[in-house]
Amino acid sequence: MLKSEEITTNYSIDVSLEQREEFSAFLKQKIREYNNDHSIHHREARREGSVQPITIIVSDDDNRWIGGISAEVYWNWLEIHDFWLSEGCRGKGLGTLLLNKVETIAREKGATKVLLTTFEFQARTFYELHQYKVVGEIQDYPPGSTYYTMVKIFGEIGYPVQLLEAAIPQ
Repeated sequence: MLKSEEITTNYSIDVSLEQREEFSAFLKQKIREYNNDHSIHHREARREGSVQPITIIVSDDDNRWIGGISAEVYWNWLEIHDFWLSEGCRGKGLGTLLLNKVETIAREKGATKVLLTTFEFQARTFYELHQYKVVGEIQDYPPGSTYYTMVKIFGEIGYPVQLLEAAIPQ
């Protein structure tokens, strides 16, 4: 705890109950600077080309988006940010095909591990079927559910993409 004589600068505290984009940007910049000063990995990730995006888009016959994956490769990790398929596409192997595609691309880019998050009501079981392991969980977030962080280490037994593509009707 700080004693009053330790504080040498005058300051004020302003509380806002509204989003302050400019201040949020300021905080993000200061945290980024701190991370860059204290972590070579964070500093290296800021270099152009260090973070490699992967976007896989699934479209129907009318060219409407019906699903896909948004991910990035950095620090030898694939981080899956968003993965969604419309209801009509689920349960037909397409999710497995897409997951394997993004993993294959990531391995080609040097990834050795995968990180993602999911809620209890989303796709935990799907990911576990593909050798993902829960490494963290927050219970009652949102209330009545659980939020999971999951990781997969490449090299575990999986399904080759070519076999999956052959099994899915075109």
